[in-house]
Amino acid sequence: MVYILGICRPQVIMASTTEKASTEKRVAIVTGGNKGIGLEICRQLALNDITVILTARNESRGVEAVEKLNVSGCVDVVFHQLDVKDPASVARLAEFVESRFKKLDILVNNAAENGIIVNYDAFRAFKDGAGYEEVYDKNAHLLTGIIEQPYNLGEECIKTNYYGAKAVTEAFLPLLQLSSSPRIVNVSSNYGELQWIHNEKVKAEFLDIDNLTEEKIDGIIQRFLKDFKANKLSENGWPLTVGAYKVSKAAMNAYTRLLARKFSNILVNCVHPGYVITDITSDTGHLTPEEGARAPVMVALLPNNSPSGVFFSRMEISSF
Repeated sequence: MVYILGICRPQVIMASTTEKASTEKRVAIVTGGNKGIGLEICRQLALNDITVILTARNESRGVEAVEKLNVSGCVDVVFHQLDVKDPASVARLAEFVESRFKKLDILVNNAAENGIIVNYDAFRAFKDGAGYEEVYDKNAHLLTGIIEQPYNLGEECIKTNYYGAKAVTEAFLPLLQLSSSPRIVNVSSNYGELQWIHNEKVKAEFLDIDNLTEEKIDGIIQRFLKDFKANKLSENGWPLTVGAYKVSKAAMNAYTRLLARKFSNILVNCVHPGYVITDITSDTGHLTPEEGARAPVMVALLPNNSPSGVFFSRMEISSF
């Protein structure tokens, strides 16, 4: 099934002149919006007549990104600092949105870390430049010295990709409930598919949506981190390559389904944007950030009565 929306046409969007006017337009937040896919999601949402709050951890980079968008004609884009791992930062953003806009229509959880250290030159030469399409467990022994995954970076990856996105989501659920067309878009990855996890018990837990809980997701993550720290990934069926990223995205996909079940009035979906040339892919891939942003934007703009709690692989619904 393919969902096709109208093509974005560049237009100059006038900034809201009154608080009342600003609340009438749809309002979106994009985390990690200062570069790559996030920046393009901001641009494309703005071109669809949506007020966009571009967030980034680094204030100067975020301000610079907004200035570039404003100069290009996307004038209804504003910046607000956000570190998804900092509860105080999340709270400040929620207070800003409530004060200025009174509600939120679209939340795009895009901020992410990959949890690895990459030797860029060696990686670009790996398998004749095949990149992450050849980063499989069967090739793990070939990646020594090319990709390293220190425990501390893996832990931070999960804090950002899962717990950070979850914290932002929970902070904005009350404001999303005030929207007539609330949407949550979790930018995921095909690395979040359960095919990468070889532990059948873990896969069964993730798939058992009727009995899945946030506590069970936490338990899976803690078991992974324990085995990661003890160097028991292979022994217990966890991914051997880019493991923390894969587990974080599988957890986010599962949380997406929980939210969709709990909040029937909110469309909550996750989406794999494709293999995009960005920092997180070590500047490898087949798609430009502009092309990669199209699927998350499509999911953000789905009409009412569209599917919720599903996984989009680019523009099509896929399996978990």
